[in-house]
Amino acid sequence: MKVTIVYDNETWQPGLEAAWGFSCLVEANGQRLLFDSGGRGAILLQNLKTLNLDPQGISAIFISHDHWDHMGGLADLLRLNREVRVYLPWSCSRPPEAREVIGVQGPLEISEKFFSTGELTGAEQSLVVKTAKGLAVICGCSHPGVGTILEAASQFGRVSALIGGLHGFEEYDLLADLNLICPCHCTQHKAEIRARYPETAVSGGAGKVLEID
Repeated sequence: MKVTIVYDNETWQPGLEAAWGFSCLVEANGQRLLFDSGGRGAILLQNLKTLNLDPQGISAIFISHDHWDHMGGLADLLRLNREVRVYLPWSCSRPPEAREVIGVQGPLEISEKFFSTGELTGAEQSLVVKTAKGLAVICGCSHPGVGTILEAASQFGRVSALIGGLHGFEEYDLLADLNLICPCHCTQHKAEIRARYPETAVSGGAGKVLEID
């Protein structure tokens, strides 16, 4: 499994633009799924181009929640790839540019390796990806709470990695058993998380690539 952060508040790789929002490309089992689409389509598409990632090669788009900084780039991307399937939380507004939209309420198997936690607390869904070392959970902003997300994801197996926005999360003990933590986007206490877990917590930023066997 390979995760490339495409859109984030910070940059990891020179030549990319940082902006408020989040998006990452997840590659597993021969599939390419784009998680969220950042806040601005122009930045999303330019960063994809700089990273040599072809929008036409994306097979599915997974939107975590209905906030501009996570789905602001969706319309521009769909104009380039009209055939892609879009997975939205049930409460999320449907983009008119999309030809195929799957509204997600409860837990959902998207494919052999990809799952949704379902829309939690009527607010947000998180992506769960099966790897040989356990489950990787990718979240947009963690509005339902990190504990709630990890509990929902654990129905599919043991969670080993957590990537994405964690907002004001401070229940640091919940991260103790994880092999990889990558706090991004809206996470308020990135430095504290990295200080508590120096062996497993890493920095994010646009251009960061995470490979999980």
